[in-house]
Amino acid sequence: MPELHAAVDNVEAWNDAFAAENDIDAYYAESSCLIRLIERRRLVCIRRMAAVGPGDRVLEVGCGGGHVLRMFPECELTGVDVSGRMLEKARRNLRECRVELHKGELHELDLPHEQYDAVICTEVLEHAVDPEGILDDIQPLLRPGGRAVITFPNDHLVNGLKGLIRTCGLTALPPFRRVSWGGDHYHLHVWRIPEMRALLGRYFTVTQERFAPSRLFPVRCCFQCAMTTR
Repeated sequence: MPELHAAVDNVEAWNDAFAAENDIDAYYAESSCLIRLIERRRLVCIRRMAAVGPGDRVLEVGCGGGHVLRMFPECELTGVDVSGRMLEKARRNLRECRVELHKGELHELDLPHEQYDAVICTEVLEHAVDPEGILDDIQPLLRPGGRAVITFPNDHLVNGLKGLIRTCGLTALPPFRRVSWGGDHYHLHVWRIPEMRALLGRYFTVTQERFAPSRLFPVRCCFQCAMTTR
């Protein structure tokens, strides 16, 4: 893992390479039925946990192609991503929404403090060189009573399942042909579920947990967080 961290000497180039290798639009539209089911469930969890209404302000950190933000057309949207390639897709996918898109790392941008009703950061921290820095930067952006919605891939479970599929020679079958799809080699961090809670607990109070597709099969781990009173 240290060599991967050393390789990320240009964060934009690193993320553009990920975007080039992994077509996010195709991932949502063309993945296997199981993957689409899991991702639909993750999006439902995010929508419910954000708990926003018309006119509320929603910020997504690592907005990718805009597939999460477009669930909130009634809100004032802001998306941040370090990849210009991803933001091009987001502009197309969010063209009918009220949205501002910014390129750069969160700490580089002059976003208003205490203005966002919900800040979403989904499937991002595992790609970041400094995930704790991102969590620290999210804190001051939330308005009093606002919510952070943060999700992680359960890579220990996912990698075990992928290993089993490969070992059993199932990759020739249609549901498993794209078992490597998703850019796992761009994950700089792997956390178990208790470690996810502990990481978030250093910056927030975890107020709700949901899992996609289910708690018994937690491929995606979704956490609603509130500001911790200090």
